[in-house]
Amino acid sequence: MPRPEMLRGLTPLANHLTIAQLDAFSARLANALLACSEQSMDSRVANLSFNAGQLLKKNAYAFYHIASVEFEKVFKHETDMLLTAGEVKKTVENKDGDFSLVSYEEMDQKLTLSRVSRAIELGSAEQYAALNMRFSHLLGRETMSISHNPFRPEVFLRALYVAWCAFDPEESSRELILPLLRVDILFDLEPILKELNQWLVNKGVLPDLQESYRIQRSQSKSRSAEKDDGTQFDSADESGEDSTNTHNAARQKLKAFLSRGQSRTSHSARSSSSHSGAHYLGDNDEVSGSAEVAANTALFRQLGEFQKSVKFQQLMAEAQDVMRLSQMREHLAENMSTGVEKHTLDLLSQVFDNVFRNQDIPAPVKELISVLQIPVLKAALIDKEFFFQEHHPARRLIDLLSRYSPALDKNKGTQDPLYQTMQKNVQRVSQEFDKEIALFDEVVNDLESFIAKEEQASAQALEAPIQKALRKEKIKQANMTATHEVAMRVGSGEVIAFIETFLENRWTKVLTLAYTVQEEKPQAVADAIKTMDDLIWSVKPKITLQERQDLLNRLPAILARLNKWLSLIKWEDVDRVQFFADLAECHASIVRAPLELSPERQVEIAVEAAQKAAERRLEKRAAAEQAAASAPAPIPEEYVATVSQLERGIWLEFIKENNEALRVRLAWVSPMRSLYIFTSSQKEKSFSIGVAELEKAFSEQRAKILVLDKVVDRALLEALDHIPDDSSDGVVSADTTNVAETTA
Repeated sequence: MPRPEMLRGLTPLANHLTIAQLDAFSARLANALLACSEQSMDSRVANLSFNAGQLLKKNAYAFYHIASVEFEKVFKHETDMLLTAGEVKKTVENKDGDFSLVSYEEMDQKLTLSRVSRAIELGSAEQYAALNMRFSHLLGRETMSISHNPFRPEVFLRALYVAWCAFDPEESSRELILPLLRVDILFDLEPILKELNQWLVNKGVLPDLQESYRIQRSQSKSRSAEKDDGTQFDSADESGEDSTNTHNAARQKLKAFLSRGQSRTSHSARSSSSHSGAHYLGDNDEVSGSAEVAANTALFRQLGEFQKSVKFQQLMAEAQDVMRLSQMREHLAENMSTGVEKHTLDLLSQVFDNVFRNQDIPAPVKELISVLQIPVLKAALIDKEFFFQEHHPARRLIDLLSRYSPALDKNKGTQDPLYQTMQKNVQRVSQEFDKEIALFDEVVNDLESFIAKEEQASAQALEAPIQKALRKEKIKQANMTATHEVAMRVGSGEVIAFIETFLENRWTKVLTLAYTVQEEKPQAVADAIKTMDDLIWSVKPKITLQERQDLLNRLPAILARLNKWLSLIKWEDVDRVQFFADLAECHASIVRAPLELSPERQVEIAVEAAQKAAERRLEKRAAAEQAAASAPAPIPEEYVATVSQLERGIWLEFIKENNEALRVRLAWVSPMRSLYIFTSSQKEKSFSIGVAELEKAFSEQRAKILVLDKVVDRALLEALDHIPDDSSDGVVSADTTNVAETTA
């Protein structure tokens, strides 16, 4: 992947990780505003804080949408500034207007925000240092300061402030927000930065930097980091000491296995090698060897001949499934002169056997991978880093073929452009590879470039479905908020029956519409809620003459607003006529009721009302319990967690009603993770699934995740599990070891 595209690829990841924390941040900010309202001695500040807190609580989705758009803008802008080597300005001004709402020079509390930024930087110093070093490596610079980092704390603070200015039309509330952008209210940037670093590691950008950085800190020395492509044995999350110890143990076991039986006589020749494998493993390590020495052995020469021979092609053609390296051993055994050669062949045979047992990889791709066995064996013999670096180009090629194998269109067969690109690059390796590992880099880059173009075309085709899904989710969120607003008013049981039914069945739709259009018409929600509250007030008993006069004065406006909203939701049937008839009768009975009531009668009326409210609450509770009892069993937590952790790019397999398997790729996840859009190998076709339906599919075993990523890494770890710790000859029979199929 080109370096500019690699940096730009961080923007959607950073945006996704950030907006995942927006809901929790909104809740903390709303609570802080309400707490400020209660504690303030200034009535103006108390009122502003209360209104702002209520606005955020009632319109959390609107703020979520505005902030998510703003984060995407600011991340893109900052990344473009970094790529063009422009000076990153410490203002929110932008020629395109992205940051025109406010600038840091205009902020009254610039010093406060500066201290917050500094506190966040110090709290995540290690992650920022690693990210800066990886950015400078990609850009070919010696160093890069935090002020140029597109994901520095200042950027997050700026985006949140701009989002609030767009969210709340009340300008006075802005002075309240700045002091509340504190560390205890803001996002936790540590996991965001960690994921960004890990993404770059997965792309091969200084994978060993984290370990090197820890060593540098512990030794308190200044030394320049080596610019190699990585030394991690496994890319799994090294978040705990147990994980690190496990990887170290596997690494030591691998080194010990490869060095068993190695002749000490060739140690000096290997020690003098400047090859990256020798440098990495250490001059005194028996596994370190010279590429020149390895390339001049009888086995290596035989592999070169075998790679291009007619006999090899015949063996491949006669294979029942795919010709495996473990089945070629008898043709290679006579020329294996050292333990390293023998153990390299044994270990790599098991790795390929494991890959071929993976049922998630289609047969045509397994056939292509099988062609790579001899070239990859040669690469492993001359470069032992194949076993220790996940991002070794030969491993990356196999992983790429596996990861994108479900994208092949069965209907097109060998005419599929993706298959033809895979086949072209595999054939090039088979025909041209001898000693130059760089050839693997070239074919990997060619394949990645083709895939990037395909994904770009797919993304353009998804624009319309994504917009449709966003509208659908927006309406769903609006309906949830509307339902909550109505439930708060009818839950007490004090609203009379026919009004309660009206609010639940009709006014919920009105509020849903209001919440949906509030970005274009900010006053819509307030008007719809006020109309609902006025309706509820109008049907409550009016004991005094003044109360009844207020009802008569306000009633025309209430009825007019009711009719306006009901027309907007197109409620035009006879039920509307009946509702207003019942409402008129209710209002008339309130006005006609006797004015002068004795204290005893007033108490009786109050008791009757309370009793009816209690009865209605009990009825609603019983109905809710009955509905819960008849509802389907909840989805087990493990499947809920599985769906919540799905990320874009992962492949799933669905079993349809006719038992046909459908393989699809997760192309997009909605901001609230309520909708998932999938594409198949026929990229122009897509479909969306709701979160509940997806969780149900997993729980009913109708959906599963395809294990297609890091297949070499997984296979290697599993092969190591079957290597005995102590072996007299150090040989593990690749064709007799029965290794269980890799699972996720």
